[in-house]
Amino acid sequence: MFSHVFIGVSDFERAMRFYEPLMAILENNMRFVDREKLWAAWQSSPEPRPLLLVGKPFDGLPHHAGNGQMIALSAKDRATVDRAWGAALANGGHDEGPPGRRPQYHADYYAAYFRDPDANKLCVVCHAP
Repeated sequence: MFSHVFIGVSDFERAMRFYEPLMAILENNMRFVDREKLWAAWQSSPEPRPLLLVGKPFDGLPHHAGNGQMIALSAKDRATVDRAWGAALANGGHDEGPPGRRPQYHADYYAAYFRDPDANKLCVVCHAP
């Protein structure tokens, strides 16, 4: 369904300190990082897409987090959700809901919610029992 998702950030190096460990835990491979253009991308495996990109807004204006927007990232199991949430908080993220079951979505929905250092809302979720 998606080719890529771009997340705007205000401080690229701070964002990299947040996203690099998170993407490693989720086993998403670095596709590229360009510190001159201030953007980076990770790809799912084994397919080259979808991509998750982070960087300075293209129009050069300041970044603003959207209200009601959230990006949910897949985890292979519940332990990965737990580790990803811990890494997010350890690297400048802010808690929006600790790891746990959310049966209101479906019986096996296990997720954690947090915001990156720029207040972009993220979820890491496992749908497996």
